[in-house]
Amino acid sequence: MNIETKCLHSGYKPENGAPGVMPIVQSTTYRFDSTEHIAALFDMPTEFMYSRFANPTCDAVEKKIADLEGGAGAMLTSSGQAASMISILNICSAGDSFIAASTIYGGTINLFGVTLKKLGIEVIWADAEASEEEIQKLFKDNTKAVFGETLANPALCVFDIEKWANIAHKNNVPLIVDNTFATPYLCRPFEFGADIIVHSTSKYMDGHALQCGGVIVDSGNFDWVNSGKFPDFTEPDESYHGVVYTRDFGNMAYIIKARMQLMRDFGCYPSAHSAFLLNIGLETLSVRMKQYCENALKVANHLKNHEKIDSIRYPALEGDEYNERAKKYLPLGTSGVMAINIKGGRQAAMKFMDSVKLACNEVHVADIRTCVLHPASETHRQLTDEQLVAAGVAPALVRLSVGLENVDDIIADLDQALAQI
Repeated sequence: MNIETKCLHSGYKPENGAPGVMPIVQSTTYRFDSTEHIAALFDMPTEFMYSRFANPTCDAVEKKIADLEGGAGAMLTSSGQAASMISILNICSAGDSFIAASTIYGGTINLFGVTLKKLGIEVIWADAEASEEEIQKLFKDNTKAVFGETLANPALCVFDIEKWANIAHKNNVPLIVDNTFATPYLCRPFEFGADIIVHSTSKYMDGHALQCGGVIVDSGNFDWVNSGKFPDFTEPDESYHGVVYTRDFGNMAYIIKARMQLMRDFGCYPSAHSAFLLNIGLETLSVRMKQYCENALKVANHLKNHEKIDSIRYPALEGDEYNERAKKYLPLGTSGVMAINIKGGRQAAMKFMDSVKLACNEVHVADIRTCVLHPASETHRQLTDEQLVAAGVAPALVRLSVGLENVDDIIADLDQALAQI
């Protein structure tokens, strides 16, 4: 079954000729016939018991996303940040470290470098373009994972998934990839060796800026037992009366542990209604991604020689630094997002943003509507100048998210805004 069909049909399976529209199971709890049944679920919650763990509507969407990515299982979260946080906390404890590419999303940089540091977990920042020898030197005995982003937000670098997967596996740790901008329509990181995928579903998956959300997808491929680094997976969990995740759940060990331990304790699970809305977005994902890519490539070709544009980063553009790598990992396109550097520095960039009329000046990206953002003064303003450079964020950089409006109207709006500088 191809991905266009999966977007429409996988996930919810109607019974006995029931309508194929996914139902909203708007309930926090479920009825059981015996106390013994409920008691057994508190030992091992393998059925719907309470909607802080799981919900039938959310479950159907989780199955759809796992299928789209080619994974063994998935777990929805209340935001992309929650997905990134749990993806690490499911592996790392106080005293552990993990390696992350320095070009990842600014909010994730703060999560990893500030909040997780307070929990005793060290992030080791790496240049995504460093050689394998340089990266190998960053590993410590307590390093438990590697984290990167398929299309970096907002630097639009293309992550060399295969290279990083090989390095991670050489060190017996999993590779986690944030696939938000690419979506499974443009890139399926598991096919290049990634072990775990996270998304902010608030972006292209939802598509309409309706609600925040996130998801973690487990490939089921990482060998937690033979790695020898993860006793939390291979030894009894006393909080569940001795469950051993690898023994009892096989290739679902990672995602089941995330649900049984971390979702149980943090409770950052979305509502059934949010999952229902997310599914509506997923149904048109393949159609929308094609149009985003087509519109964005036309905009990029128009802007690349514009007198007011100093440089443009859009990997699908011929001549872009990451164009050859994009052909490998993202042959259908590189989303609707690009990074443009305005001539004249920070003030010129802000003047441009204040002058757009059709495009929205908003703290969002990957919407159906064209939108712009100035990362240095907005999403990445907590970063130091050194961190901004490492993240690929120049003072004049504007993140342009090309929407689904008529492309001629988009270009006309950008031209009139640039004329104001």
